[in-house]
Amino acid sequence: MSQGRKVLQRKEDETLPTADLMQFEPLARPRLSQMAYDYVRSGGGDEITMRENRLAFERLRLAPKVLVDVSKLDTRVPLFGSELEHPILLAPIAYHRLYHREGEVATAQGAGAAGAVFAISTFTTTAIDEIARHTRQPIWFQLYVQRDRGFTKEMVQRAVASGCKAVCITVDTPVLGCRYGQLSFALPKGMECVHLRGLELQSAIFGHKTQRSGIYDPLFDPSFHWRDVEWLRGVAGVPVILKGVLAPEDGKRAVEHGADGVIVSNHGGRNLDTAPATIDALPRMVEAIAWRIPVMLDSGVRRGTDVLAALARGARAVFIGRPYVYGLALAGAKGVERVINILRDEFQRAMALTGRRSIKEIDEAVLWKP
Repeated sequence: MSQGRKVLQRKEDETLPTADLMQFEPLARPRLSQMAYDYVRSGGGDEITMRENRLAFERLRLAPKVLVDVSKLDTRVPLFGSELEHPILLAPIAYHRLYHREGEVATAQGAGAAGAVFAISTFTTTAIDEIARHTRQPIWFQLYVQRDRGFTKEMVQRAVASGCKAVCITVDTPVLGCRYGQLSFALPKGMECVHLRGLELQSAIFGHKTQRSGIYDPLFDPSFHWRDVEWLRGVAGVPVILKGVLAPEDGKRAVEHGADGVIVSNHGGRNLDTAPATIDALPRMVEAIAWRIPVMLDSGVRRGTDVLAALARGARAVFIGRPYVYGLALAGAKGVERVINILRDEFQRAMALTGRRSIKEIDEAVLWKP
């Protein structure tokens, strides 16, 4: 690393908060263009669901438990053949080079240093094989199914060959929600989604405003159906997870059609506004699936107490999104690492204060009953 880069890295490190994920957004804001900030911050419609994701966590109360020997804590969790150091994972988010010059490589390095799984977006601005070289932790691939099934098959198999241990199919986006905060979005010149080369798509996702297809976008296949899940399982050869499942009936169908896991998600409040908060939807999903496959959760996780509450309600793991992007914008890999470690520290404190020494001991009794 050059001397100039070392000085810049030191300056970035000095700006990093040592606690409280809520501090990252206001510090990252001045480093981002208005377009990039609006893209990551905004939600769908009136942002009711986005706000509710936080409010629902804040309504929950935890039950302290005293005089338990919590001198040793074990946060390890088995998931799809891997033993994870902790249940905090990085959700797939597009265009990391919008937020830091090293993009997804920096995210992978930060995730690797903090022992976190990184789910890589279909809209990655860095090739997956290059990302894989920069982390010791498992990587997953998030898939937006394309109308060209041959292209989709090739993309999935290339991701798996590059080292992805699971494929997360985003199933809640046959069309985009009303994302009013993203109306001015356009990828900067010289930036592209490297794994979509060859599609020649004039998509609103990339800033093209001249579509004549109404609500539909050529980047998403609105005909994608349950029967296609079974086809993709055969194509992938690794666990296939459905991301964006909220209704218990859909959870049951996921099991019936061979999904290996589900992520209870409302896309961070970016798609169907007025949908329920994920932490409120979680218990019914766990009940419907009846522990047959792992259930995970994203949307709204900002505190270690959120992680604990989600696990108490039956989630095997949680994903974070916006906070690590703000960390990336502030200090690249070090910023991502810091965000994960702050949340992990808070989670361990919450475990200790509720008398839970391991993931196995986290159950519904963690939640205070009125």
